[in-house]
Amino acid sequence: MTGKSKFGFEPLAPDSVKPRKREVGPMGAAVREAAGSLAESTESLVEQRRQNATDAKTFRTAQGEGRVLEVLRVDEIRTDDLPRDRIDLAATAGSDEMEELKSSIRARGQKEPIEVFRTETGFQLKKGWRRLTALKQLWQETGDPRFGTVTARVSLGPADRIDLYIDMVEENVIREDLSFAEMAQVAITAAGDGSLDGQGADALVGRIFASLHKMKRSYIRSFVFLLQELGDVLPYPKAISRNLGVEVARRIQASPETSQSLRQALVSVSSIEEQTDVLSRNSLASASRDTTGRGASPKKAVKYEFHVGKAKITARKGECRILSDTDFSAVDRKRLQSAIEAFHRALEEE
Repeated sequence: MTGKSKFGFEPLAPDSVKPRKREVGPMGAAVREAAGSLAESTESLVEQRRQNATDAKTFRTAQGEGRVLEVLRVDEIRTDDLPRDRIDLAATAGSDEMEELKSSIRARGQKEPIEVFRTETGFQLKKGWRRLTALKQLWQETGDPRFGTVTARVSLGPADRIDLYIDMVEENVIREDLSFAEMAQVAITAAGDGSLDGQGADALVGRIFASLHKMKRSYIRSFVFLLQELGDVLPYPKAISRNLGVEVARRIQASPETSQSLRQALVSVSSIEEQTDVLSRNSLASASRDTTGRGASPKKAVKYEFHVGKAKITARKGECRILSDTDFSAVDRKRLQSAIEAFHRALEEE
């Protein structure tokens, strides 16, 4: 058998066969390139969509948690949903501190965002009443467009309304910028909020000011009682010191009949000093009526404080201390002695 085929060809030797080189033609190259680009584009598009979905979820989470800053018009923000944590807002709006804040914003712009929450009717203020008020005043005074907007941290309204009260006071409490009377007023106002299921002011002190020490919450409750008893005849509640307020509340609780006479005396006061004097005299008069019966424990020493101008006066048995910016060592000795003698004569006349 010769190995030839029926056509008369012999098999080719493997080493004599040269492989055929097939090059992709122009059309094939174009098709391959288009297919590769399509695959790469589809993968990139899928990745982009996945990233967009992740970003959208992150944004919604941040928005719900109040971590998103927006620029809003100052007239878009309402302040009537929550009572502010300052008793005399008109006085605060016209105070020297407000003018200082306006000067800072005028020179350097708004540095700290306010906090608002969304409602069905728009935006309501949560924190930053002073900053918002300063911007509104500057806008009205100057007409400058840069004061017509405010940078705000925007969140959805919380599920529990009590959280709004907590958030509102938290910043000022941490900065120790609220008096005991103002903190007490927040609890009293919250107690009248129909959304809080009729909880009393005492109970709400524990919830709104839960982060404070229990002793401080006790002081706030004393001021709650004081404002509920005398709030409508106290012209300067913010000026009442902690010790004096707690002492007066304790005296009224021990002798409720003193409340009426104290109310009558407070009606005619026209200054912080007069208010302090009336409250202090009531506290001392109540203390002088306390007697120790057989087997009773001795009376506690009475102490009270008040201010005259920028001077702080602390009075207790055997001591009257004056703290002020005055350098008493620079005052002529004879003049100081004369002033002290006049002080003693005035006490003796009283």
